[in-house]
Amino acid sequence: MDSYIESVYNKVVEKDPHQKVFHQAVLEVLESLEPAVKKYPKYKEFSILERITEPERIIQFRIPWKDRDNKIQVNRGFRIQFNSAIGPYKGGLRLHPTVTQGVLKFLGFEQVFKNSLTTLPMGGGKGGSDFDPKGKTDAEVENFCTSFMLELYRHIGQFIDIPAGDIGVGAREIGYLYGAYRKATNVHGTCVLTGKGPTYGGSLIRPEATGYGTVYFVEEMLKTKGEDLKGKTAVVSGSGNVAQFATEKCIDLGAKVIALSDSSGWIHDPDGIDREKLAWVMDLKNVRRGRIKEYAEHFKVDYTAGGSPWELKCDIALPSATQNEVDANEAKALVDNGVLAVGEGANMPCVPKAVEIFLEGKVLYGPGKAANAGGVSVSGLEMAQNSQRYFWTREEVDKRLHGIMVAIHENAYKTSEKFGAKGNYVLGANIAGFLKVADAMIIQGFYA
Repeated sequence: MDSYIESVYNKVVEKDPHQKVFHQAVLEVLESLEPAVKKYPKYKEFSILERITEPERIIQFRIPWKDRDNKIQVNRGFRIQFNSAIGPYKGGLRLHPTVTQGVLKFLGFEQVFKNSLTTLPMGGGKGGSDFDPKGKTDAEVENFCTSFMLELYRHIGQFIDIPAGDIGVGAREIGYLYGAYRKATNVHGTCVLTGKGPTYGGSLIRPEATGYGTVYFVEEMLKTKGEDLKGKTAVVSGSGNVAQFATEKCIDLGAKVIALSDSSGWIHDPDGIDREKLAWVMDLKNVRRGRIKEYAEHFKVDYTAGGSPWELKCDIALPSATQNEVDANEAKALVDNGVLAVGEGANMPCVPKAVEIFLEGKVLYGPGKAANAGGVSVSGLEMAQNSQRYFWTREEVDKRLHGIMVAIHENAYKTSEKFGAKGNYVLGANIAGFLKVADAMIIQGFYA
């Protein structure tokens, strides 16, 4: 590693030694930026790496709420406003027991470059809480969301910071959050939150966007090798929003999805998950809030407790659950079984060694900041529609989403070629996203 880049990374670790997942994200980006920093000395001169790895603002607060027994519980809330050089902060809210400041810094840092790639004017941020919505009643979730927003509303706004959903934050949670924001501020009709329901300002295709976008990106990668999705076998991890709609788009484009998972285990359906089975999964997960094991029991297929489905032979792998879910051994199994393309539906689901194995194995590998940028892209389109007080048809939004994902792929691919690593989407996406943000920071002065 270049000595300057190494010194920047060491300072990041020194400042926050326990934030391992943040260190991982920073190292992955900094290593791939080395050709750009060498080619353009101005980034070192203006200390861009030191500035871009430090959040502009970190907000932490307590969230008291009452449970079903009328007892007061307390959780921690966070908002990491990472970088606003190219637009207001934009990024999801995550509700999960694993949420810490370090996890949200990793997600916010990734979001900066992801949002830059979308072609839309959005900065990067992330937030959430260690609250776990699983097993909670609707009333408990509403109590929590209201308390959360009574603090968060002070720090957000359509020209400041626009949160969205993430793990644990679906239509129910966004509805409660928006209702609390509207009551606290007496302001309605703004794009202060995205992922809203279509009856109160949301965009069509927003729930589908991350999953659809991931598959669109994989489709573009395959085209560079003269391939397409028709007739391909796909394995998808997760069974939430991203996994559901990645599966749907795979079906649309002629691929067969043979696996889904959740935190308890995974199912293998060799006949493929068709539209009827997918509708059953959506009801299971979105309405009944059940476990994927029930799919195996209902459709009489294999279920494996724990682990992940990456041992299965497939052409396409779409890790869509959570960070660091694909380890080196699983990556090797995928390569040995002839996987053609990996598209990250989740944020950083592959450990660094797994990524290295994919690249060495000449697998088409789409990193999350490029492959799963469809969700935030349609969030940006929701913001545009809110500003116009006008809404586009489903076909119009999907067309724009597809166009954005094609543009992201083209930018990442051409950038990788420009810097001597044709087809390396890690390097291409990181440098392409970085250049836009870094140049904006320089133009706006060192205080920006």
